[in-house]
Amino acid sequence: MIDDFLAHSLPDVEEAVRKAAAVEVMPRFRQLADHEVDRKSGPHDLVTIADRRAEEYLTAALTRLLPGSAVVGEEAVHADPGGYGALRADAPVWIVDPVDGTRQFVAGDPHFCTLVALAHRGELLASWTFAPALEEMVTAVRGQGAYCGGERIISGSPAPGADLRVATADPLYTSEEDERVLARLSVPGVAPRPCGSAGLEYLRVARGEMDGLAFTWPSAWDHAAGLLLVTEAGGTHSTVDGVPFRVDRDNALPFAVGRDEATTVRIRELLRGA
Repeated sequence: MIDDFLAHSLPDVEEAVRKAAAVEVMPRFRQLADHEVDRKSGPHDLVTIADRRAEEYLTAALTRLLPGSAVVGEEAVHADPGGYGALRADAPVWIVDPVDGTRQFVAGDPHFCTLVALAHRGELLASWTFAPALEEMVTAVRGQGAYCGGERIISGSPAPGADLRVATADPLYTSEEDERVLARLSVPGVAPRPCGSAGLEYLRVARGEMDGLAFTWPSAWDHAAGLLLVTEAGGTHSTVDGVPFRVDRDNALPFAVGRDEATTVRIRELLRGA
């Protein structure tokens, strides 16, 4: 069933992602009223009507395209954390972040995106990263590469002798312990900075515009699409215990992403304090 779906229905998924953004996200960009923005776990953890409506749209559209599939969406899991368990079940699962970079979206900054990934038994099979305000759709399929506008994306390797450009968790969202760990990246030869939209940071690594990432939180909707995208562009990822990050298990944190294996190892070893 999955192989047949991957062979024939990926354009339908892309169309669903585009329509969700066109119907539920972009009409509200720079048009949000105060009552359409709420806070979840803290003052910087924002959710908007666009997040909720886009996730509802995608949940209906994606499960209609692939009957029997489940959806793990950021907003649904916030309402019912038990929904995260679908990642460990046998059914195919869609991993959805309807507006990745909600803080940017609320501020009127175009650097936000919609993230969708398809996984089965923990394996990432396909992903869509759509930045509607930037008019960019990027796709990846396991074993078939990553593409934007019909052009294949290759991450390449960092320039010899240049500082590694690494995006890390934003201090607004990190604990004191996380900050101490991430501070290990502040060494000669590494230039860390806080990340914005995680999905767009993954895209920058896939394109070779950034060298790597270091994250301290495991939420599948932030990472699934980008992990496949970077991998299919030639990059790698690793938790601090030396194994790839997986959406269906509890991962050792933080974890590192690099545009090539050497970069991933360098970031990982710094995070470990090695």
